[in-house]
Amino acid sequence: MMPETALSVTGLTAYIQALLTEDPQLQNIWVVGEVKSASNHPSGLFFTLGDSDGSATIRCVVWRNLQAQLVQVPDRGVQVLVLGSLRLYAPRGEYQLNCFQVLPAGEGLQDLRYRQLRSRLEAEGLFDAARKRPLPPHPATLAVVTSPNAAAWGDIQRTLQQRSPGLHVLLSPAIVQGKAAPESIATAIDRVAKDGRAQVAILARGGGAVEDLECFNDERVVRAISDCPIPIITGIGHQRDESLADLAADVSVHTPTAAAELAVPDVRELERAHQQRKVALVQSLERRWQQEARGLARLKSALEQFPARSRSLQRARDRISFLQQQLASLDPRAVLLRGYAAARQTDGRLVRSSTEVQLGEELSVQLAQGSLRVKVTEIVSNEIEKTN
Repeated sequence: MMPETALSVTGLTAYIQALLTEDPQLQNIWVVGEVKSASNHPSGLFFTLGDSDGSATIRCVVWRNLQAQLVQVPDRGVQVLVLGSLRLYAPRGEYQLNCFQVLPAGEGLQDLRYRQLRSRLEAEGLFDAARKRPLPPHPATLAVVTSPNAAAWGDIQRTLQQRSPGLHVLLSPAIVQGKAAPESIATAIDRVAKDGRAQVAILARGGGAVEDLECFNDERVVRAISDCPIPIITGIGHQRDESLADLAADVSVHTPTAAAELAVPDVRELERAHQQRKVALVQSLERRWQQEARGLARLKSALEQFPARSRSLQRARDRISFLQQQLASLDPRAVLLRGYAAARQTDGRLVRSSTEVQLGEELSVQLAQGSLRVKVTEIVSNEIEKTN
C-alpha cells in the first residue's frame, strides 16, 4: 500500500526547486574554483567548476545572451570567480549554476588589474616612446633606488667600481617588497629628483617570486618614474612580462648588474677605444703623407718635362730670342763696336750736329773701349746739297 506522503519524481524535483528558489543567498552567490572542462554550444557555454583537489564539482552554464558581458571566458585549467544562481535541472535531477559573470581569480585577478591599469596609464601616454630620454654618455653622479640590505645594491656597487672608479654614487634607500614598497619607492625617486645632483638613476631589485615584484606594477611607482626629471633605468630581476615600472622607465633591463653596465661606460673599453683611435690616426696620417708624396713626385716629374713638351713655352722662347736680337741690333754699344763714337757735352747731352758746339769747347767722346776728353779746335760744316 503506497504511503500518502509519497511524492512523484516530478513533485520531489519541484519541491527541491522551490527550496533553491526561495533561498536568496543561492540566487546571487559567488563561487570560486578551477574550470575542469568547458564546451561551447549554440544555447550557451557549459563548463564544470571544481575544487583544485578534485573533492567536489558543480555544473555551470552561461546562456548565449549573457556571454558578451563576461570579463573572463572560462577555459580549462583557469581559476575563476563565478557569480550566479543555483537551479535544478529537472530532466536529470541535477543542480547547476546559471552564471551571470565570470572573473579571473588568484593570479588571474591580478593579471586583470594589471591589464586595466596598464591600459589606463598607456592611454595617458606615460609609456610613449616620445617620452623616453637618452642616457648621458658620461655621467659624473648616479643615483640608485633600492634596498641598502639587498644583494642588488652590492652587485651595482661592484659593477660601477669596476667600470667607472671615479663615479659619484648616491643611494636613495627604499623598501622593494611588501605593502609599504610602492610608497617607499615613489618617495625614494622623488628624493633623487629634489636632490638634483644625479644625471641618471637606477631603480633596482634582485630576483624573487611574482608576488614580491607586484610593487613595481603600482600606479604610484609608475607616476614617480614618469615625473622624475632625469632618465631612469630599471633593473628588476625577473624574466616575466614587463612590469609597469619597466614600461615607464627610459630604459629597462632584466638585472641590477645589467642596469649598472648600461648606466656608465667601462673606462677600460674607453682606454682601448682611445688607443685604437690613436693608431688609426697615425695610420691615416701616414697614408695621407705617402699619398701627398706620390702626388708631389708626379708634379715634379711633370714640371721637369714641361719645358720640353710645352709648345706654348717653346713659342714664347722663340719670341724672346727674336726680341733679344732686335734689341741687340738697337744697342748703341753695338754701333760703337763697329768703330763709331758718341760725343757728349759736359752736361751729358749727345752731340748730333757741329752747330751744337763751339770752338774751344770740351767734349767727352765715348768709344767701344773707354772714352776721350777732347777740345774743339775746328768746326767743319758738312752741308748736304739739296738737288732740285
